Amino acid sequence: MVSFSIHPVTDPIQGAHYRSAFYLESQQRSASGVQFGLKSTQATKVELCLFDQHGGEQHITIPWCDNHIWHVFVEGIQPGQHYGYRVHGPWNPAQGLRFNPAKLLFDPYAQKLAGQLQWSKELYDYEVGENGQWCHSRCDSAAYVPKSVVITHQFDWSNETRPNYKMAESVIYELSVRGFTMMHPDVPEPLKGTYLGMCQPEIMNYLKSLNITAVELLPITSQVTEQRLAKKGMKNYWGYNPLAFMAPEDSLAVNDPIVELKTMIKCFHEAGIEVIIDVVYNHTAESGTDGPLLSYRGIDNLSYYLVDNKAPVISINHSGCGNTIRAEHPMVIQLIMDSLRYWVEEYHIDGFRFDLAPILGRRHLSFDTYSALFQAVEQDPILKSVKIIAEPWDLAADGYQLGNFPDRWSEWNDRFRDCIRAFWRGEHGQLSQMTERLCGSADIFRQRGRKPSSSVNYICSHDGFTLHDLVSYREKKNAANDEKNQDGDSHNLSWNCGHEGETDDQEINLLRERYKRSLLATLLLSNGAVMLQAGDEFGNSQQGNNNAYCQDNEIGWLDWSWLSNEGEKSDRNKKFQQFTVSLIEARRKGERFGQDHFLKGIEEDHENYEVLWRNQSGQLMTVDEWANPSRQVVCLQWFNTQKTSCGCSYLILFNASLQQQDFTLPLTNTSKERQRYLVMNTATDGIFKKKQRLNNTDILVEQHSIVMLKEICTCCEKK
Repeated sequence: MVSFSIHPVTDPIQGAHYRSAFYLESQQRSASGVQFGLKSTQATKVELCLFDQHGGEQHITIPWCDNHIWHVFVEGIQPGQHYGYRVHGPWNPAQGLRFNPAKLLFDPYAQKLAGQLQWSKELYDYEVGENGQWCHSRCDSAAYVPKSVVITHQFDWSNETRPNYKMAESVIYELSVRGFTMMHPDVPEPLKGTYLGMCQPEIMNYLKSLNITAVELLPITSQVTEQRLAKKGMKNYWGYNPLAFMAPEDSLAVNDPIVELKTMIKCFHEAGIEVIIDVVYNHTAESGTDGPLLSYRGIDNLSYYLVDNKAPVISINHSGCGNTIRAEHPMVIQLIMDSLRYWVEEYHIDGFRFDLAPILGRRHLSFDTYSALFQAVEQDPILKSVKIIAEPWDLAADGYQLGNFPDRWSEWNDRFRDCIRAFWRGEHGQLSQMTERLCGSADIFRQRGRKPSSSVNYICSHDGFTLHDLVSYREKKNAANDEKNQDGDSHNLSWNCGHEGETDDQEINLLRERYKRSLLATLLLSNGAVMLQAGDEFGNSQQGNNNAYCQDNEIGWLDWSWLSNEGEKSDRNKKFQQFTVSLIEARRKGERFGQDHFLKGIEEDHENYEVLWRNQSGQLMTVDEWANPSRQVVCLQWFNTQKTSCGCSYLILFNASLQQQDFTLPLTNTSKERQRYLVMNTATDGIFKKKQRLNNTDILVEQHSIVMLKEICTCCEKK
């Protein structure tokens, strides 16, 4: 057994920090070693457990505790050391006290974890007796849990230029690192499903060609598959079941997750693409009251989690995953803030998307826009330059909070998603709401002085149908999840265009492609930030599965076979991908790209209006026409600037009906001569990059399609 020299710390902090020259005040000398700190408000004793390369364990009882931080400096310890904690205290589950030193706990501040969690009875702090009562478990869990690892950060960030797009400029591309690369033909087999797989030139060139501004990565922090899935031989593929908030997921690495993740981020930045990561601070992998003891529950259950405070104490489940983080507690606020700053400073992350974000704003169980955590994020100097995005709902009674987040936050706008889906599948009564969503959802965000960039507009995300499945399936097909098709949302607002699933019917396939182009064009024409799900740009399918969280297989992975295959389907995919590229390019080059204000209509500003809504005859829409629930046709005239005297504008003709529609283009109120050019027609598979002049004033718009024209005066055209 190795004899370690231990010393107190004058400035205790949480986590494990290597010190190459730590000054030992009592001995008037410096020494190398590791400073450890673990916070617990009710622990009576804490043991630091150090593991050798053979798994041998040595305990060090930490004798010092200040401000509830148990701290010690261990001389001679080097980076790479594996460690954990055993925390002593009262065990009384009925009162929410779950201390059990037989269970090895990983450090909440661990920056790396080694080894895989193995589900076994040893992970639980209790055993169930014959009468169903819990008995204190004395089974040692050390062999079944991942160990925390002491690390140092050494990475060459030189020559890195970090992109810095405004939120209003953002075209976000949501993807899974694993799913994006597992079936890509140009990713070498050893690199499939990894950070380094994303760094392959073919992958980066493809992403650059899309003209996106950012990737939004499904969780890349340490995670574990739930026991019920593991028993079935399945995996939590999406990764929304977190362990340590500061440790990158090891399964996405070939060797070193820290270096390889940083390498991937640097490659994205070199490509001019920001990196936003999906963070899960709403719950942990310790599940419900009857879940395992892995870290937080065994360190300070009542501080880390929301409980009902009745006897017996049980975890409150606003997350749907068994437990809910107590985000109002100072210890939790500190952990989350330290974690966010760490990702920005050490990994150069450009933004965060917060899963089930209302949980982070809870004060005494109720949502509060001015919660302590939100205020901490608002004033933090390190976080002031990064993008902050909320998923604005959780499972609590007041869990739907779209529009109620702080000023600098942006939010996933599911009302945009649902309205646009409903409009294009032909539902009545959607027209006025569609126009509101298209112009930035002022009815949701402007009331509190926020801007269109507060809205992240999207049609599809990882959670739900892919874009192709949205137009191919009426009902979800989730049997592969082994939950009797009861999981996943049943309210998808999808339309299968007359046939359930894939078909060789050419007419149906042509309609589906037109339908997808119109959905995607509406998204890219919208005012606000936009998000596109990876694979939707080329028609990726999940075979009708709208909840592929456990499908770590060809259902959940992106199908890249269209890149090399021949045939009608591959041809459709290639054309749709080219359409998407052109559409994003047109958005980013458009005059309004990057502007961030709500568009004024003539009723708001009679002199400086920016948009006009017209009927098929080219006349301004009347009150009666807006009130007609069966109306599915409208013309948007979108002026280039607030100064409308020259008459330059875009004309966007929407037809969500089942019939062709004739539009008469509006007359101008200016004497300046103008020319009209065709920009896009979603009834075809291309955006017109060369000017196609339109001489007539009448135009036919096919069913479920958009025609976009550019109207420009001769003076502006010469410029």
